[in-house]
Amino acid sequence: MDVLIKIKDREGIVHELQAPTDMAMNIMELCKAYELPVEGTCGGMAMCASCQCYVLNDVVLPEMGDDEEAMLSEAFYVKPNSRLGCQIPITESLEGLELELAPEN
Repeated sequence: MDVLIKIKDREGIVHELQAPTDMAMNIMELCKAYELPVEGTCGGMAMCASCQCYVLNDVVLPEMGDDEEAMLSEAFYVKPNSRLGCQIPITESLEGLELELAPEN
């Protein structure tokens, strides 16, 4: 099953993406698959913050882990609604999620 996720890029354009829930993907990988400008330099290990995004609506997300929290404590442009895309697995509960890509570091 696919879920609909809306992602606003750094130019302000909103992309409506169909995200598969059966491929063990995360938000960073989804962005890369749709060729949105997300580096994912560390390969999804929560070590670079190049996939930082802002959660724009009230969708239940997995708890933030220690590694993600530590990385965001050192990153630029962090807001209270910041998350690392690599740490958000795509599941059915993400239906309707709206995100905005953080500025590049």
